[in-house]
Amino acid sequence: MFRPKLPTMPQPTGTVTPPTVVEPTTITPGTSAVTPTPTPVAGPARPTVQVTPGTALALVGGGSAVVLVVGAVLVSMLLAVAITAASVAVCAVVLRSLLASQHRR
Repeated sequence: MFRPKLPTMPQPTGTVTPPTVVEPTTITPGTSAVTPTPTPVAGPARPTVQVTPGTALALVGGGSAVVLVVGAVLVSMLLAVAITAASVAVCAVVLRSLLASQHRR
């Protein structure tokens, strides 16, 4: 009952063909392919972004604002969970004392 049942491997059906051997081909030097004509390189499709001290300050300020907002949201969620856990613990203690006082009477 507690011994594992091992599956049996089925035997292959049909004709089994041996693997085919691929022979390497030889490359003869002297024959060249047609060389394509070079195409002109296109310029940049859009202008590059230049970061000035003002934009760098704005990026740093925006990034730190995002970090502060996300941190405040996470801390508030943690506080909500902690307050809920504390209130559930207080309710459990009150219910336990009420039930224990009923058994004594």
